[in-house]
Amino acid sequence: MDDDDWLIDQFERHRQRLLAIATRLLGSPAEAEDTVQEAWIRLSRTDPSAVENLGGWLTTVVSRVAIDQLRARAGHDTPLEEVDRAHLVSTSDDLDPETEAMLAESIGTALLVVLETLGPAERLAFVLHDSFALPYADIAEILGRSEAATKQLAHRARVKVQGADPSTAGIDPQAQRDIVAAFLAASRHADVEALVELLDPAVRVEADGRAVAMGSKQVVVEPAAVAAVFSGRAQEAVPVVIDGAVGIGWLVGGTPKVVWDVVVHDGLITHINMLADPDTLARLELTPA
Repeated sequence: MDDDDWLIDQFERHRQRLLAIATRLLGSPAEAEDTVQEAWIRLSRTDPSAVENLGGWLTTVVSRVAIDQLRARAGHDTPLEEVDRAHLVSTSDDLDPETEAMLAESIGTALLVVLETLGPAERLAFVLHDSFALPYADIAEILGRSEAATKQLAHRARVKVQGADPSTAGIDPQAQRDIVAAFLAASRHADVEALVELLDPAVRVEADGRAVAMGSKQVVVEPAAVAAVFSGRAQEAVPVVIDGAVGIGWLVGGTPKVVWDVVVHDGLITHINMLADPDTLARLELTPA
């Protein structure tokens, strides 16, 4: 077997799982088939010896292509009913009946309708973890987020899918907004005591590689140390909505340069993820708060 045949064989071993993931994310077998084909094109242009975990690599590619499609779709004013109907009747001539039946079973009309109400990042976190048992750490890598933020996304999605009131499940959007606003105010006024009062005793701040290159510490823990980092800062930062939750952003001409993804639990900030990598920022669903 030559190298090309070997690569095709390896890809085909993962194909059905990739199709199931893409279909659950996109709600359309035809779009899923296109997404998996895109993964194959990217793989064929990659040196396989540089890929340590082929299954993980392919899952990442399919997930990122799918989330880009979801975000592009979210930018159109297509009514939910039309989107659902289009997806449910959309099939691919390339799918055999057995595969098509498996994919239809993997989504289900009722679940599809609910999934369409989730934000792209919420949908991806929920589907990959709850449907395909992908570890949060792996999903966080795909999203370019912290593991804590990814868990929050999946939890928020789970609450919506189950039809619960987010405020009764530890997710209070207004409380998150108020805490972020108080944190920004305390930071700007160098009020260390106020900052500490907003932080969980086990608070953790993590910075991505680009932020570290800009001079930030990779990890900061404990309230006093975190307060010291933010004291007197954030003069030009503003509240932003990051994948459905309020965080902090530094924008230049409307373009995000640095984003602080804030995780709040029981009224205290438990985790802050500092994101500065342009590719990561481009994948965020970011809007003014």
